[in-house]
Amino acid sequence: MIGRDWSHSNSDRVRRWAVSVSRRAGLDRGAVRAVAGLRPVLAAARRATFEGGATRVAVGAGGVGLAVALVAVTAAGPWADGQRVAERNWAAAREGAGRTGRTPATAPSAPPVLAGLGPGLSPQTVPLPTGQGLDNALSPLFDDPALGAVRAGVVLDAATGRQLYGHDPDAPSTPASTTKIATAVAALQSLGDDYRIPTTVVPGAAPGGIVLVGGGDPTLTARPTPPGTDPDATPASLSDLADATARTLKERGWTKVQLSYDTSLYTGPLLHPIGVDPNIAPVTPLMVDEGRVDPNSTENAPRVADPADSAAQAFAGMLRDRGITVDGDVRPGSAPAGEEARLAEVDSMPLSALVERMLTNSDNDIAEALARQTAISLGKPVSFAGGAQAISEELGRIGLPLAGTSFNDGSGLDRDDRLTAQLLARLLYTAADPAHPQLRPVLSGLPIAGFTGTLSDRFSGATSDAAGLVHAKTGTLTGVNTLAGTAVDADGRLLVFAFMASGTQNATNAVTALDRLAATVTNCGCR
Repeated sequence: MIGRDWSHSNSDRVRRWAVSVSRRAGLDRGAVRAVAGLRPVLAAARRATFEGGATRVAVGAGGVGLAVALVAVTAAGPWADGQRVAERNWAAAREGAGRTGRTPATAPSAPPVLAGLGPGLSPQTVPLPTGQGLDNALSPLFDDPALGAVRAGVVLDAATGRQLYGHDPDAPSTPASTTKIATAVAALQSLGDDYRIPTTVVPGAAPGGIVLVGGGDPTLTARPTPPGTDPDATPASLSDLADATARTLKERGWTKVQLSYDTSLYTGPLLHPIGVDPNIAPVTPLMVDEGRVDPNSTENAPRVADPADSAAQAFAGMLRDRGITVDGDVRPGSAPAGEEARLAEVDSMPLSALVERMLTNSDNDIAEALARQTAISLGKPVSFAGGAQAISEELGRIGLPLAGTSFNDGSGLDRDDRLTAQLLARLLYTAADPAHPQLRPVLSGLPIAGFTGTLSDRFSGATSDAAGLVHAKTGTLTGVNTLAGTAVDADGRLLVFAFMASGTQNATNAVTALDRLAATVTNCGCR
């Protein structure tokens, strides 16, 4: 679930949180009240920003300031189906026959996710925590048996990349879903943040035939696009594709077709090595609603056995509803080479939005799709193995530390994945680097402690002071718990951290121990 309902019983906690956050940011009492009023809608946050009059408070991408989880709601809009509704309001339709009218133009550069905080503040004026101070604060917490047999962690300064604390930071460990941070960085670096994934319909080789071609969009939905929605924050629609296809066919005088579907883009096995599992559908370039039996279900849910066939059958029914007769059985087929005869197309949300959705919701289907898109970009086999190879190769190209690492998938469901805390932290540091603006969605997509995604119900009780100040990706497998993200210390310094635990016996206790580590970073000046 994204976000939460904030009732009257939460008012005292909201007020205390607003005072704490706003004091760190140097806001006056009026701004404190504004902060408290915004907390119920922080799930709509796309950028960690607070603006009021001439005052602007945000976090330094180069490194200083306070990561307050505040937004200009009119710019970001509400949430729907796990997505920010108004991420960009500049979208314009591309012209062209067979287009649905929802394909946006090229996106402008996004503003910095983490901008400088306040006049007169710089990495030189906001003090760094000392290594000894962090060691005194964190090392006793690493002795907690709830963290299991293998424990690793690291804290970096987000401005300089300087390592401030390490507990076996270079020891390879099972990362679970924090692998998605690596997948996100590799995909954005290789493809660009405005890359979109097409789903197309082309004429078949035989007269009267058409082919539905899967391009690998994991967010394609059977639902029609609601009128007036932002195409950059709304999944592509199979229903819209059927509209455009039927329109083009009728313009050409075709009222009867034979439909086949092409999934040849991907190679290798369809099933993840974990087998049939509600956490992930069979990985195919053509699916709707992530292959869920119930399209309205969320999180773990039963999946159809053959998502591509299910999508094609749904498409056939949509064509019939629009006055096109679909003759014979719908079967797998191959699209002729070339794109000039394309009948219709819908494009996914931009990669920036896909990455944010993947990280916020820990979406395994998106993760495996983005690994394969990265493989296509690098000319690797479009499979689990090829995607993993592409991720590793792309990260190596930008100089990230890969010693001891092993990728086997893009989602982190594979227990044989091995990453280091150092790599996870360096991925986040690189995403915060102004030299890599295309990687900003890695930071803006991180769940916000106490508010969004997989952290919406964490950082309460003893760690509640860190709510809104920790933005982090979670990782959970049986016996494995991880947390990697950004935090703001008591002096307002932005830090990057990664904590990994393997061999844990009790997931609840392990999560509590990880949250305590992250909360300690936020509460500590540590000198």
